[in-house]
Amino acid sequence: MSELDDILVRITDATRERLAAEPAGPGLERRAWEAAGVRRRGGVRSLLGSLSAPGVRVIAECKRRSPSAGVLRAPFEPVELATAYQAGGAAAISVVTEPQFFSGQPGWLPLVRAAVALPVVQKDFLVSSRQLFEAVLLGADAVLLIARILPGGLLGEMVAVAKELGLEVLLEIHDQHDLARSAGLPARVIGVNARDLRTFTVDLGAAAALAVAVGPGRVAVLESGITGPADVADCVRRGVSRFLVGEHLLRAADPGEAVRELVACG
Repeated sequence: MSELDDILVRITDATRERLAAEPAGPGLERRAWEAAGVRRRGGVRSLLGSLSAPGVRVIAECKRRSPSAGVLRAPFEPVELATAYQAGGAAAISVVTEPQFFSGQPGWLPLVRAAVALPVVQKDFLVSSRQLFEAVLLGADAVLLIARILPGGLLGEMVAVAKELGLEVLLEIHDQHDLARSAGLPARVIGVNARDLRTFTVDLGAAAALAVAVGPGRVAVLESGITGPADVADCVRRGVSRFLVGEHLLRAADPGEAVRELVACG
């Protein structure tokens, strides 16, 4: 088992333990379905629609820390970051809400969504439909689902429930096996993680090739490993123009300008 696989196992185990230890709020499912109905009547912010626009499109990440890199930005002000990202031309905002390993807070998501006009993606380690109900109540427009941690039919079940709730899915894959599992699922935004789970290395070339293999009718987003405009320009030459970027933006002195520089590579 690689180091990253071990981290992935530890995070998902901790997530299941947390869900078991913390009872769901009263009437969670009923409130979530009611909220989903209100959202449909009031209009939605489409991640797919925003990413389908021409040029380089960037999902800009609000993330306080990561298990491998530690604290990424201090002080960390997610609303300030999100508004800067929007001003810089981001297509969407990703908010990492996982508390134990990423020091995230679910309460950041509604604050960010209220401050911007962009689609907002909740990034957490979702292993239960309960978390999808909670995502709706937080106001998420889309959620990350990681194929690797949703074995067998669970992946399809989670995608189906998300769709019923009006949540778009950013379905993360890591290899050809994950890509094959994504086929036929009603998830049209496919995230390709450039970090190899077996070696912990980042290979943007291999990730770009897998992203191109996603094929027509879906939008591929390259995740992880972007360190600046040169990486984006290289991926654009390889046929990839949508990216999820975290650490590079979070470490920038001016995150909005950093987004602007990436978008200008299109």
